Amino acid sequence: MIYLDYVATTPLNQDILNTYHNLLSKYFYNADSMYDKGIEVNRLMEHSRKLISDYLNVKEDEVIFTSCGSEANNMAIKGVAFQYQNRGKHIITTAIEHSSVYETCKELEEVFGFEVTYLPVDNRGCISLEQLENSIRDDTILVSIMYVNNEIGVINPIEKIKKIVKKHDRVKLHFDMVQALGKLPIDLNDVDLASFSAHKIYGLKGSGLLFKRRSTTIVPLISGGQQEFGLRGGTSNACTNIVFAKTLRLALENFDKKSAHIKKINQYCRQCLKEIDGVVINSDEKVCIDTIINFSCLGYKPEVILHDLETKEIYLSTRSACSSKTSNISRIMKQLNLDEAISSSALRISFSEHTSKEDIDKFCYYLQDSMARLKKQR
Repeated sequence: MIYLDYVATTPLNQDILNTYHNLLSKYFYNADSMYDKGIEVNRLMEHSRKLISDYLNVKEDEVIFTSCGSEANNMAIKGVAFQYQNRGKHIITTAIEHSSVYETCKELEEVFGFEVTYLPVDNRGCISLEQLENSIRDDTILVSIMYVNNEIGVINPIEKIKKIVKKHDRVKLHFDMVQALGKLPIDLNDVDLASFSAHKIYGLKGSGLLFKRRSTTIVPLISGGQQEFGLRGGTSNACTNIVFAKTLRLALENFDKKSAHIKKINQYCRQCLKEIDGVVINSDEKVCIDTIINFSCLGYKPEVILHDLETKEIYLSTRSACSSKTSNISRIMKQLNLDEAISSSALRISFSEHTSKEDIDKFCYYLQDSMARLKKQR
């Protein structure tokens, strides 16, 4: 089996699984209970929070446990929007955000009367920093931009974005860092909010984080309890939260070695894909992360290629897993303004430190084989 969809999710680290199983059987108690067992569970959860805050170089009470990255994005955007709407109701984001940001902004527009500026991108997926700066108004309260795009892999220049936004004291800055954690350096200085997810770094599904700076106030997304500093009501998913610290530690271990390997795999795969007639690479290596390559097989339906490779136990994707059930051209690819033949035939592969050159050789061989066989059937 060759797995090339690490952006969608990662296999659960066996060490994490073992730790989680042990926690489930021994620490099933409610972290809010007043007796010693509950207090011990709460202590372990708060210790995890402390470790995470150390890894991210932030304060303990700035780490909020959530159920996933999508919830963290919703919590950040809606929380800021509702808290600061008396200052203004203008939000800035980009046209190629993850659906949990894009659809949240659409909801704020359509249901709650906010105005959202969706910054366009060029054919590489890059925003104009000048356009970002010119879009900030007196009534702007939030800028929400992803660090790494999950479909084409473009890396946004977050340090330059920080400098622009921080000129405006009343504007909060949120980064969706789900695809960056464990893959790129994370610096939360001058950031007000940031979203993370465990299952992208070999951790549990149903496990996420929101970083919220002390100086930023948000309206809770879920009311009804004092959990997470009163920002997320409901019984704590204690064992999941406890194991997040270990998940993050393991993801950050040997960072340089893992990154160097993935870079070599990316370069090797690009060279192999360039040798296949009818394949166009959409991810510009000058601006994209090494873990993702988006490419098109001109003249082929991407789902047909995907399912044909599936018969060889090679797994990749056509777009974000959160949007994969829709049959039309990806919203992200449309925004690049590429030729329709390219945008309608796009596929995405993604790598990890476990991906080998042999995996790439087999993938490219069977991709070429699939294209040749399917061409004869047309």
